[in-house]
Amino acid sequence: MVSVLQNVAIDCTDAYGLARFWSAVTGRPLDPEDRPGALETQVLLAEGPVLYFNQVPEPKTVKNRLHLCLRPETSRDQEVERLLGLGATFVGDHRNADGTGWAVLADPEGNEFCVLRSDSDRASATS
Repeated sequence: MVSVLQNVAIDCTDAYGLARFWSAVTGRPLDPEDRPGALETQVLLAEGPVLYFNQVPEPKTVKNRLHLCLRPETSRDQEVERLLGLGATFVGDHRNADGTGWAVLADPEGNEFCVLRSDSDRASATS
């Protein structure tokens, strides 16, 4: 027997607000029952577990021990710019001159995540 990953839980101070940010990031909807002020919200991903946001009283204070890594449909650099426009902040640049690497951003509550190279970025590097 094994366990199945049900969701990725993210503690936050504004569950609905942070879920709306991640809904825009992923292009996936919130659970239809979620409303402003909800203490628990979900982003329903197309595949795999849902992103589950749980409102807690304390703010984030240290670096995440677990984080999300995104592989965009557009180029990595275009996606970084789009996410900054949605309210993310730039944390660290691990992009290399040869096109490899990643960028570290944070969501509006400071949770770090990575933006990896897209499939097209990776294909152009090998051709």
